[in-house]
Amino acid sequence: MTDGADVGTVLGKSVTILRAFRADDQTLPLAELVRRTGLHKATVHRLARDLARNRLLDRSDEGYRLSGGLFELGMRASVERSLLEIAMPFIQDLYERTHETVHLGVRDGHDIVYLAKVGGHKQTNAPSRTGGRLPLYCTAIGKALLADAAPALRRAVLSEPLTRRTPHTVVAPGMLRRQLQQISKNGCAFEYEESAIGLVCVAAPIFGSDNTPVAAISIAGPSSRFRPDAHVHAVRAAAAGISRTLTRRDVLRDGKRSP
Repeated sequence: MTDGADVGTVLGKSVTILRAFRADDQTLPLAELVRRTGLHKATVHRLARDLARNRLLDRSDEGYRLSGGLFELGMRASVERSLLEIAMPFIQDLYERTHETVHLGVRDGHDIVYLAKVGGHKQTNAPSRTGGRLPLYCTAIGKALLADAAPALRRAVLSEPLTRRTPHTVVAPGMLRRQLQQISKNGCAFEYEESAIGLVCVAAPIFGSDNTPVAAISIAGPSSRFRPDAHVHAVRAAAAGISRTLTRRDVLRDGKRSP
């Protein structure tokens, strides 16, 4: 059963159905939705029809798939949308300079969620995708966010079981803690095949007006030719530019609200 929803309510059951879809899914048969949610077949059938009527699901002969109505709602999320609008010129500039894959991500619990992924026809084969998520501890963006996060969050992440996604994933809490200290000091984080074999990455945190990390930006490429340390200055400069723009926006907005 999918976690995170109160399945005792109609809303909770509907959210459980929506969250049953995984990143690689296209269309799911009704029987698979029943299996994944643990809900009664009649309940899934009724709620899936209601979700389809409200353009949150699309129905076909093969089953159900997520609808464009969800995308529209997601793009109305004010914080993420404004961050993406501010960051996009910097993301595009990084891509034009490097022609490597550029990511923008934010923290959601103990994961990162990718708001943007920009790459060309030869972009690196990475497990990331726009709207997808990966753990904080094994990604450059995640470690950039975790390094300057609240101490309670760092303790919570380091105290839970850390899954070894590749032979290079750092799963020793002490070693990861030392990495985070160095990242906080240097202002950039590296990943060397920790989330996927063949992928290396450099990231820098983006700070809000209260000097807390709100997002991170990264450049990723194949380990066969990409050297993350050669792009430290570029990714730091992009992160600093986005941070300044966010701060300027907040100052202007708060100034307009003052009596």
